[in-house]
Amino acid sequence: MVKKLLLTLLTAASFAASQAQADWVLRTEKEGIKVYTRNMPESKIKAIKIACTLHTTLSQLAVAIFDINTAKQWVYSTKSCTLLKQISPAELYYYSEVNVPWPVSNRDFVAHLKLTQNPATKALTIDAENVPGFTPTKPNVVRVLHSVGKWLAEPAGQNQVKVEYTLFTDPGGSVPSWLINMFITKGPLESFMKLRVLLNQEM
Repeated sequence: MVKKLLLTLLTAASFAASQAQADWVLRTEKEGIKVYTRNMPESKIKAIKIACTLHTTLSQLAVAIFDINTAKQWVYSTKSCTLLKQISPAELYYYSEVNVPWPVSNRDFVAHLKLTQNPATKALTIDAENVPGFTPTKPNVVRVLHSVGKWLAEPAGQNQVKVEYTLFTDPGGSVPSWLINMFITKGPLESFMKLRVLLNQEM
């Protein structure tokens, strides 16, 4: 009876996982960088996923992500980016303000980055979650209240890293969800194109 129950649960879990993967829809692809979106049950705003292979190493990728001073070089539409608190080489908090075209107000957020590594596979996971109350809000800038991102990176050959990045962000304010979804793939694609250039310069 117990074996039958376990088999049923495992089958259900496998089906749920396959369905979750199937939810992602490829929206655009350029130079091997694929951008997917999927609907979120609790929001009208879509989540995004970027998948690609980068010519770099795991350590160089981690350095690039954690180097707050270079964020403006590759993170789409970044106006400012400031380190707030360095917990360790693998954990920090930073503040960023994002330029948004007029008449919409700029957005800002505080993100908590934390890196972990699988000792067996060497795969990296970097969790990026916003912390809305970490710093005071600014006049005429809308604070992002909900944003969750995750980097998954694993070796894919000599100086090759397979990357999967997922993100769900609700920018808040009065911007209609249909307008957000219309341009939701533009920023991630441009960011990864610039990240690839930055990483190639370090090789």
